[in-house]
Amino acid sequence: MKAVVMTGANKPWEVQEVPTPTAEPGQVLVKVHASGMCFTDVWSTQGYGGDLYPQTPGHEVVGEVVEVGAGVHTRQVGDRVGTTWVQSACGRCAYCRENRPLTGQTAMNCVAPRTSGFSAQGGHAEYIAIAAEGTVLLPDGLSYTDAAPMMCAGYTTWSGLRDASPQPHEKVAVLGIGGLGHVALQLSKACGFETIAITHSPDKHDLATQLGADHVVANGKELLELGGADILLVTTNAFGAAEEAMTGLRVSGRVILCGLDFSQPFSISSEGVPFHMMRQQVIGLGEHRYSGYR
Repeated sequence: MKAVVMTGANKPWEVQEVPTPTAEPGQVLVKVHASGMCFTDVWSTQGYGGDLYPQTPGHEVVGEVVEVGAGVHTRQVGDRVGTTWVQSACGRCAYCRENRPLTGQTAMNCVAPRTSGFSAQGGHAEYIAIAAEGTVLLPDGLSYTDAAPMMCAGYTTWSGLRDASPQPHEKVAVLGIGGLGHVALQLSKACGFETIAITHSPDKHDLATQLGADHVVANGKELLELGGADILLVTTNAFGAAEEAMTGLRVSGRVILCGLDFSQPFSISSEGVPFHMMRQQVIGLGEHRYSGYR
């Protein structure tokens, strides 16, 4: 089969002929119909995922099951499925023995997780073998091209919104209207929350409004002038902008870090009202799995 291959750190991707995988026990073989692009693919190409080369990237994978491995009873040939980057855990290490759900947190703490595009072949290929427990069934009315980004951008932002535990009267601010942010706006508005977009790009104001934003501001100062927000979904890896946007976070507000950047730390500003006097929380997203969809 044909597959995109990362050949080394900071080297161009190549389309190569590689062996077609088979469904081993506990796995399903999926004919890939769509595989979304994520900036994490760039990071892994730059070497932040370690020396995993040669490897096929891609962790927003959807397609049709064409083969079912031994011991799999929850999936069958013809199923439309998707998977995220964490397919399974080792089940034996100290972290796994705590019996936590399969999430993005698993990838950082399990000693041997199976991760799409990292420890296992990713989805930028014609076929992919996936741990059956790491798949979800796709609704019949959802196209493959629309479903693929939901395996990362949708999964991540929905998990962030849920982990913030928003209450009916609270306001949600979304920082960064990019790959994650444009999904976060739609999810927040669909849930009925007053939704505020924060973007430094004037050309994104109309788009943010079309996606459901009740207000669009440029920074934390403007957010504060608007009355502030109870939840700040940071969907960008521009942590400096996130630090500034926190000036518009209300008492008992929650900051959810949906964006990642392995090259810089996230810090909390000491300007204005001290953080420790505001009863605020900063939550690192663990990307929770839940029944029916992740």
